[in-house]
Amino acid sequence: MFKEFKKLWMALGLFIILCPLGLIATGTAFGEWGTDQLSEEVGFIPAGLAKFADFWSGSLLPDYGVPGWDADFIQLAGGYILSALVGVALVVLLISFFSKIVKD
Repeated sequence: MFKEFKKLWMALGLFIILCPLGLIATGTAFGEWGTDQLSEEVGFIPAGLAKFADFWSGSLLPDYGVPGWDADFIQLAGGYILSALVGVALVVLLISFFSKIVKD
């Protein structure tokens, strides 16, 4: 899988390295609003979102960072990169798992 899609993995690695660029942007990222920000942006909160907004309250890496790694830009950037690596690893594992189930 890694040899066959070498260019794809290289591009993905570049995106992972560049993901801390979001730290220098002002405001919030599009689509990552909480219910309070969403009501300000679009004027209402969809019923499904209002119903399940508090369903998942904890996260492994809150705000794309590692708790305690927020002293400077380098630590924040490291948290962003670690979050990206964890996310990519989880997606690759899930896709690999389900592709093996479908093949068998």
